[in-house]
Amino acid sequence: MPAEFTNRWQDRAEPAPGEGLVYWHMLVGQHAEVTALASDAQQRLASFAGLHMTPLRWLHMTALIAGRADQISAQDTQRMAAAARSLLAGTAPITVTFGKILYHPEAIMLAAAPGDALAPVREAAQAATREVTGTDGQAAHAAPWTPHVTVCYSTSRQPAAPVIEALGRYLPPAEARISEVSLVIQRGPERLWDWQPVATVRLGELRRAAGRAVITTALAGAASGCQRR
Repeated sequence: MPAEFTNRWQDRAEPAPGEGLVYWHMLVGQHAEVTALASDAQQRLASFAGLHMTPLRWLHMTALIAGRADQISAQDTQRMAAAARSLLAGTAPITVTFGKILYHPEAIMLAAAPGDALAPVREAAQAATREVTGTDGQAAHAAPWTPHVTVCYSTSRQPAAPVIEALGRYLPPAEARISEVSLVIQRGPERLWDWQPVATVRLGELRRAAGRAVITTALAGAASGCQRR
């Protein structure tokens, strides 16, 4: 647990306006349970200055930074998405639970549990990035990878204890079924939230196709039986 919060962006190098980075994100802002949980946390923290709240629509878990936007073309992003789609075709959507609070000097987060269940998504993102760009991409955080949703970032130095006391270490748990990972271009300074999703990869395409095939076969069999009768 940190003793104090610091300014995340005080000495942090960021893209200039118009410049950007390409990220692999699991966007969870469309999950009502997650947005409700994050909104609850943000409301509990609203009285504290020096905290920058993540817009609910852009709640996310970062899998990987693929690289600089000026070095990855639109064609490259589509090729990466196609590679990841192939790798994740047999991976079923993954259910994780949020509720545990993680505290860092620069941010407050909701941990995803079990975190290792999401490893196939990160591995696919990295393999697809390597296949197209020739690099492994860049981790957004120090190892080991800990999937999480950031509720807010710190923008000033202040004692952590009052904030931790106000929010606690756990909130009522909320489940989310992670069924997609997206390539997102983030332009300019991080806190401006100038985001552009450019490709989305759905998990379990082969499983869905197999399920549709079974249903089609069953319906065809039923229709044939009706005709014989």
